[in-house]
Amino acid sequence: MRVPRSLAVAVLAALSLLGLSSTALAAPAAAGKYVALGDSYSSGLGAGSYGSSGSCKRSSNAYAQLWANAHAPSAFSFVACSGAVTQDVLNSQVSAITADTALVTISIGGNDAGFVSVMTDCNLGSDSTCVSKNQAAQNFARTTLPARLDAVYTQIRNRAPSARVVVLGYPRIYKTGGSCVVGLSETKRAAINQSSDVLASVISGKAAAYGFSFVDARTAFAGHEVCAAGTRWINSVTWPIEESYHPTAGGQSGGYYAGLVAVTG
Repeated sequence: MRVPRSLAVAVLAALSLLGLSSTALAAPAAAGKYVALGDSYSSGLGAGSYGSSGSCKRSSNAYAQLWANAHAPSAFSFVACSGAVTQDVLNSQVSAITADTALVTISIGGNDAGFVSVMTDCNLGSDSTCVSKNQAAQNFARTTLPARLDAVYTQIRNRAPSARVVVLGYPRIYKTGGSCVVGLSETKRAAINQSSDVLASVISGKAAAYGFSFVDARTAFAGHEVCAAGTRWINSVTWPIEESYHPTAGGQSGGYYAGLVAVTG
């Protein structure tokens, strides 16, 4: 059926008032090659549906897979792996990047700073132990992590000089002063969140130095942390235990994917 010209003009005018255009209604155009690097926050640990990815725990609910599903890149290499540190990215992930790569995403650095041991000690130890472990992790992030990020970011840029690179940070785990009446103390929760803040500062600073975009997961997950009143996008202690303190499927879509799309379109 042919749409009358007067109706088409009226629709376009209405769209313009909403800040939209006719192209906004179309499906996203096919993108170039996309390579997804990183650790468990990028692989999707905690979001379920890991298929045949083994210990890497690459989830079909991970933000990288969601982006590929929606944008139809010409090629998609999903090589993020649970437990990865910066050296693992250099050893077994960056080789997926080729000169024709158009988009690279990555979250890395949390495991280098000892995220797993920090959360274990905070759950099993005293307030003072938790605070001390977080302070040590923060000192590592400030003094040692920057050079490790340099090594990774330099390889990314050298391998794909024209690629758009998006670095995704880590959310605050807890909503302090939130709705939890059991679990870790407020002292422990605040110390853990402070580590997230230090990581965000270090990682975003390095990303900016290389001209990379940064998605601040603290903002993306705000109001959805453990102990928040709203829908929680981060697992608390759960089973299997390795999924604890990682984004749920809702966190991958509502937090990370939404934050990525806000940058890439």
